[in-house]
Amino acid sequence: MLARRRLMTGIAGLPLAAILADPRLAAMAAAGLETVRISTAGGREVEGALALPPKTPAPAVLLIHEWWGLNDQIKSMASELAKEGYVALAVDLYGGKVATAPEEAKALMQQLDGAAATDTLVSWIAWLRSHKAANGKVATIGWCFGGGWSLNASIATPVDATVVYYGNVTPPADELRKLDGPVLGQFGEQDKFINREMVSGFEANMRTAGKPLDVYWYSADHAFANPSGGGYDAEDASLAWSRTLDFLKANLG
Repeated sequence: MLARRRLMTGIAGLPLAAILADPRLAAMAAAGLETVRISTAGGREVEGALALPPKTPAPAVLLIHEWWGLNDQIKSMASELAKEGYVALAVDLYGGKVATAPEEAKALMQQLDGAAATDTLVSWIAWLRSHKAANGKVATIGWCFGGGWSLNASIATPVDATVVYYGNVTPPADELRKLDGPVLGQFGEQDKFINREMVSGFEANMRTAGKPLDVYWYSADHAFANPSGGGYDAEDASLAWSRTLDFLKANLG
């Protein structure tokens, strides 16, 4: 635990963009997290990476990785959220597997069992609600593949807030009525996958469901917040992150 704290202290003053842009710094941030394990409600053993804030009890945030798996980038985001005052848990939906090429990532995503993923996320949310360092409030956040699962998790079990970065948002209004808290959606204008048509349908379904939704568009492509990809846009990523923090503060305290 002492070694982790020293690592966290060493990068505490660095901006998020600098950490994410440098694989060595991201690895340092990732090394500061604690590996935690639970048995899910379905009886499966799963792992996650936990970062604790300086002061507790604090609200909690569940982070869901992109199709690449739980890599240093997502762990760095958990570290950053801990610096912002949140109990941050980055989940692993791939059982320790991490892809480095699109073909690998696609295969891992296609092999995922949806029921098992839901079991994992719901179980982690329950774990966070009762964690001794947490105050009972929980939000979910995810990027791309994880953005869709952030919304799915919030439908499957009540949470206080949901953040979706360019994730699949096609659940029907009947499913969206199960949401217990507001949703923040962040999308790229040039995204050919999670596009205007899909998001417009999402907005309509949320209105039908009577659920609060904030949507922001950026003049960027898919995965604009991921500095390791070709779609990264530093300015838009920074603005989206500031809006994410404002949203979390407004709904979690």
